Formats: sequence, structure tokens, C-alpha cells
Amino acid sequence: MTTAVAVRFAAVSKVYAGPVPVRALTDVTLEVPEGSFTVIEGPSGSGKSTLLALAGGLDRASAGSIEVLGMCLDGLAERRLRAYRRDHVGFVFQDFKLLDVLSAVDNVALAVALHGLPTREARARSRGLLEELGLNGRSEAHPPELSGGEKQRTAIARALGSGARVILADEPTANLDSHTGAMVMAALRNAICARGATAIVVSHDLRVAAGADHVVRLTDGRVVDWTEEVHA
Repeated sequence: MTTAVAVRFAAVSKVYAGPVPVRALTDVTLEVPEGSFTVIEGPSGSGKSTLLALAGGLDRASAGSIEVLGMCLDGLAERRLRAYRRDHVGFVFQDFKLLDVLSAVDNVALAVALHGLPTREARARSRGLLEELGLNGRSEAHPPELSGGEKQRTAIARALGSGARVILADEPTANLDSHTGAMVMAALRNAICARGATAIVVSHDLRVAAGADHVVRLTDGRVVDWTEEVHA
């Protein structure tokens, strides 16, 4: 049985214009299976975050084609890209990007409410997501009152709250110690698996690849290795 492809890069290149143009990606061809947990690894400057930004519709390729969940992102108007990001993709960032003035549950509820749910229902769903991620009793705490691991799990809950089928995480453990980072990655993997969603996680930390379905290595903007079924 052929596995469906969630994200497909076909001969994708990205060049940033300037007095000295910077080539971030060169002829990247890559398929991410639906329902998989894929880690993109490589040294700083290898193009990992650029690849994630292209998949998320936050940037546009200079050449090649990108398809996500059967939708071709090439040439989409900005209005349609915004709808794509809102309806289909959840983002997790290394610096969390939570609003300090809002509680954890209200940070998550912002994403949930974008889909038209009343405030009460959005908060109830958000509270359930936080509990699923082990944040029982922390839903009313504000980000300055949360530990780094709690902030990142709140950010994961926010990404899941949109109902996104593709979760894109950029260095989600970069600001966490090794023990906390491992806990956060386990929580993310479990949540993705429970929903049958697809995750692409960018990291320079080799430990993040533990338990991944696929590991893709980038060097100087090119795919140099692809490993399947890392875990038994």
C-alpha cells in the first residue's frame, strides 16, 4: 500500500536577494509521508529553517514546486496563503511566541477561536489540550510564570488547537535543557501520533531525532542523507 505524501518539495531552491545573493537551498527534492514524524537536521546555516518557512507558506521558493496536503503553494495569492496557514498548518517556535498578557489557556484559545468557536467553547477545548500535554493546574498562569518546558508545551497546544494536519516546529528544544527538551519532544510526538497528523521538526540537536520516523540531513542547502524508520 502506497503511503500518501503530506509535504512534497520538487527541485526547490531559495536565493535571498542582496548585493551578494545568498543561496539557502539548492534543488531540494523531498517527500514527507502523511502521519509521519520527520526531523530535519544539520548545522547552522544549512537551510533547515528556510525549508520549514517554505512549507509553512511564510516564504516563497525561488525555483521548484511545493505541495502540502495536495495544495500547490506556488504562486498562491497572499490572501490564500494566510488561509492556508490558518486552516492547515500549526507552528512551534524556539522562542515560544506566547503573549505575556494572556494566560496559557487564552494563548491557546486565540488559535482555537480563529475557527469560529465561541469563547467559552474555545477555552474549554484549550484547557483540554493543556491537560493532555501535562499542564494540569497551569492553564491560568501567564507565560512569565511558566518554566521553559511549560511554555513550549503551551505553544504545542496552541499549534494543535487550530486542528492543523501539519505541525512545523523550528528548533523547539533550543532554549531547553536536555531533560526538559526530551519531555517536550515526547509530548509532541504523542500528540501528533494520537491525531494522525504530520510533523516536521527542524533541529541541530541529534538527540531530537530519537524516535523519529524519518531523519533528513541538510548540508549547505542540499539534502545529503535520508534515513527511514529510525526507531524500532
